[in-house]
Amino acid sequence: MTKKQKKTRNRIVCVLIIFFILLVLDKTGVFEALPLLVRFIIYLIPYLIIGYDVIKKAAINISHGQVFDENFLMMIATFGAFGIGEYSEALAVMLFYQVGELFQSYAVGKSRQSITELMSIAPETANIVSDDGSINEADPEEVSVGDILLVRAGEKIPVDGTVIDGESFLDTAALTGESVPRKASIGDDVISGCINGEGVLKIKATKAYEDSTVSKILELVENASNKKSRMENFITRFARYYTPVVTIGALLLAVVPPIIGQIALADSIRRACIFLIVSCPCALVISVPLGFFGGIGAASKIGVLVKGSNYLESVSGVDTVVFDKTGTLTKGEFKVSEVILSKDADISKEELLCMAAHGEALSNHPIAKSIISAYTEGYFVDSGKNEKREIDFGKISESSVKEISGHGISATYNDKNILLGNAKLMKENNISFDEVESAGTVVYVAMSNKYLGAVVISDVIKSGADKAIKLMKDVGVKKTVMLTGDRKSAAEDVAKKLGIDETISELLPADKVDRVEKLLSSLDNGSKLAFVGDGVNDAPVLMRADVGIAMGSLGSDAAIEAADVVIMDDDISKISSIIKISRKTMRIVKENIVFALAVKFIILVLGALGLTTMWLAVFGDVGVAVIAILNSMRALEYKK
Repeated sequence: MTKKQKKTRNRIVCVLIIFFILLVLDKTGVFEALPLLVRFIIYLIPYLIIGYDVIKKAAINISHGQVFDENFLMMIATFGAFGIGEYSEALAVMLFYQVGELFQSYAVGKSRQSITELMSIAPETANIVSDDGSINEADPEEVSVGDILLVRAGEKIPVDGTVIDGESFLDTAALTGESVPRKASIGDDVISGCINGEGVLKIKATKAYEDSTVSKILELVENASNKKSRMENFITRFARYYTPVVTIGALLLAVVPPIIGQIALADSIRRACIFLIVSCPCALVISVPLGFFGGIGAASKIGVLVKGSNYLESVSGVDTVVFDKTGTLTKGEFKVSEVILSKDADISKEELLCMAAHGEALSNHPIAKSIISAYTEGYFVDSGKNEKREIDFGKISESSVKEISGHGISATYNDKNILLGNAKLMKENNISFDEVESAGTVVYVAMSNKYLGAVVISDVIKSGADKAIKLMKDVGVKKTVMLTGDRKSAAEDVAKKLGIDETISELLPADKVDRVEKLLSSLDNGSKLAFVGDGVNDAPVLMRADVGIAMGSLGSDAAIEAADVVIMDDDISKISSIIKISRKTMRIVKENIVFALAVKFIILVLGALGLTTMWLAVFGDVGVAVIAILNSMRALEYKK
């Protein structure tokens, strides 16, 4: 508890003891002999102890033109109870209202805890290494791009940078929700907010603090509460009109019946007080935002940032999920998956790979790099030994290497002309070849216009991606679609392995937006479409979808800017988790609205007819609020 909460708790305990003593004295007839003024003062003292802050807030709000709020309703209701001599009821109403307020304050604090833990990722200091080797402690905001920073064991990385010295394991749990540390060594990019687990690292700052990952995440968290869901906006508008209406209704209930001679003035005022107490909308005004806040907090615990409750509400309606392929369902790491020899080839597969690697040795293309890596890292080494090989540049004539745009490469290897490329390259050079149907990118190899074989390069599917798709279907996703610029056979192979319902391949980046537009137009009423991308090339589609989800976006500016939901690591299974969290949150919020309105309506009607007491009115306000808040706190709990 905070200092303020403890102070309120002590006031409640003190007044509660006084209240029970007064109640016993009243019921045993001790107060009957006392003058009315003395009884009034006896009850007024504990009333002011417990309710002075409510009266003060009501007065300040009235002076600012904000008349109709819960403070005003409590003040008028208890003043009315004092006016008709119901002193114990007046004290009870204010006492139990404060109990409800304390409980609400504690619940809000608890629901903020997970968000506060996320906010704690902000680094407090940065150790800047000067040219002379001395170390100066500075504020992270003072770090400039290019500065060399020293990060000791247990310290947070202050800004995004690159490791230039040292090796360690970084704790990314606060950012990703994952407990397994990540290794960082020379040349690796590291992001702000991670904790250095062991050893000492020197990093070169690549971003200023305001552009670093930690700064952008904190900005997202701080602004999340500003983006309200439709349900929250409805409750805000509802309370704005509801409170004045019930206040006027209570006034009419107090004045009209005595004028027309139906009931006594004291009885009508009692009914009006009950009406005012029950009508307090705090159960709705607090529990609904608290439910959404709990849902956002539960998401942050598993390493998912939701930019606002409006997006959490949208996620609950998702039944179609569209994926980008590369970097989302696959790692975006191209590797040699197969080496195929021609029937007439008189060389081994290893010799064919060696030839292809030397031919691609001067290229920076990702496909070329994958072939070179396969050769140098010993693709055909079966002994279990780490037998690395090197490119012999003496076998290649550098001047002969020509890149043929959209086709491949022509080069001279061991004084013989070789061609490496796609089927078009073979056809243009009138080389007879066997077309390979394997999934992946195929690089055909020919020497002296004779076809020798092919190297197949495939993108690696992310571990657990197939299980993640199944989990999505288990939580109610009806349709999964994959959009890719890759060729049809490669796309269909990935889709088949993962259980994707529909595949659209050979798309240009601009085509993806059009495809998403068509899918959106075909959705049923109330259904939502989520697009899952890597956040770099997919920003337009992420923004166009009902819900944009950025995958693998640890440190990606484009993802944080464009997406509505940011998953802080590559765990695609968290999509099903956030859908479950959002649906649970919406269910809890709807339960609170129905329960609060139903109970209040029943007690309002009973109160207006004179069939209930002020004690039941207290339950209709404080009791309903406490139950609704308790229910909202369930949104914080999430078990995988």
